[in-house]
Amino acid sequence: MFIEIITPDTKIYSGEVSLAQLPGTDGSFEILNNHAPIISTLGKGKIKIIDAEKTTKFFEIKSGVVEVLKNKIIVLAE
Repeated sequence: MFIEIITPDTKIYSGEVSLAQLPGTDGSFEILNNHAPIISTLGKGKIKIIDAEKTTKFFEIKSGVVEVLKNKIIVLAE
């Protein structure tokens, strides 16, 4: 699946991933391939992704919103 992590200033990450773990306002949750469509708010924490090469990467955010639709994840983060 494809993910884009965007801040007001720049695009932090864009690429194929096999897993995305996000800090939801009501708790952490994971998104895997073929996940149901969802829109959720994000709280302070770390976004964890595992990319196509099985490399784990972390991105620190203060807050944000995520949309998942048809194996595309868009994160608008601060």
